[in-house]
Amino acid sequence: MEKKILLTDCPDAKGLIAKITNICYKHQLNIIKNDEFVDREQGRFFMRTALEGIFNDQTFLEDLDLTLPQGAKRRLVASGRKRLVLMVTRESHCLGDILMKCYAGALDVEIAAVIGNHPDLGSLVEKFDIPFHHLPADGLERAQHEQQVMALVDDYCPDYLVLAKYMRVLTPDFVAHYRDRIINIHHSFLPAFIGARPYQQAYERGVKLIGATAHFVTDDLDEGPIIEQDIIHVDHAYSAAAMAAAGRDVEKLVLTRALQLVLEERVFIHGNKTVVFK
Repeated sequence: MEKKILLTDCPDAKGLIAKITNICYKHQLNIIKNDEFVDREQGRFFMRTALEGIFNDQTFLEDLDLTLPQGAKRRLVASGRKRLVLMVTRESHCLGDILMKCYAGALDVEIAAVIGNHPDLGSLVEKFDIPFHHLPADGLERAQHEQQVMALVDDYCPDYLVLAKYMRVLTPDFVAHYRDRIINIHHSFLPAFIGARPYQQAYERGVKLIGATAHFVTDDLDEGPIIEQDIIHVDHAYSAAAMAAAGRDVEKLVLTRALQLVLEERVFIHGNKTVVFK
C-alpha cells in the first residue's frame, strides 16, 4: 500500500469536499486524514487529503480535473522523506539544531549537502558525514557567485533549499530558479525590523517581545509568505547582545517547526500568504 497526499487549491464551490472524497472512494483509496479551509474573502478552497491505497495517478488526477472548478490546482505527492540542501555563513545554532534533529530522527529528512560562503562550519557538518562545500564570494560579483552555488545545488537535486542563517541577499534570478522552494529564517518577528541588525533595532525601540520568522524567499527582502513564527518576552534589562542570544533559541525552534510543516506538505502558498494545516 502506498501513501500519498492530495493537495487541492481551487475556487470555492458547493460540494467540493464530497466531490473530492467520492473520487477517492471510486479509486478505492482510504482517507487517513482530511483538512480543509475556505478563504471567504478570496473565494478560495484549500484541502489536504492524506491517502493510502493502490494509486493510478493519471486516471485519478484526470477524474479530479473533470470535477474541480476551472482554475483549480491539484498535486498528488508521495509521502516520505524529502531532500534538502542547507546554506550557511558563520552562525551554527540553526544548522546544529537541524543536524541533531535529523541524527536523532526527530526531523525525517535527507540533508544532501551544506554550502557555506565561509569555511567556519565545515568541521561541524563533517561530524555528521554530510558533504560540506565552501564557495567563497570574495572577489566575485554576486551573480558570478550565485552561478557557482546554483550549479552545485542542482547537482544534488534537492526538494528545498534552506537558508540556515545564510547572510547574503539573493538575486531575483536565483530566487526564480528555486521558486517557492527556498526557506529562510529571519531573526525578527516580521514585518517588524526587517533587514540587518534587527536585535539592535529592537533594543533601540525598547521592545518587550522578540521573535523569529520562517518564510519562503521572494524578490522582496524578508517579505515572502510566512510559514511559522514565535516570540519570547524580554524587558529593559536585556542588552542588544542579550536579546540576540535569547533570540537564537527562538530562531532554531521556528525554523525546524517550519521545515516539519513544509516537509509534511502542510503549507499552501496563497499569494503572499500561506495556508498552514497543523
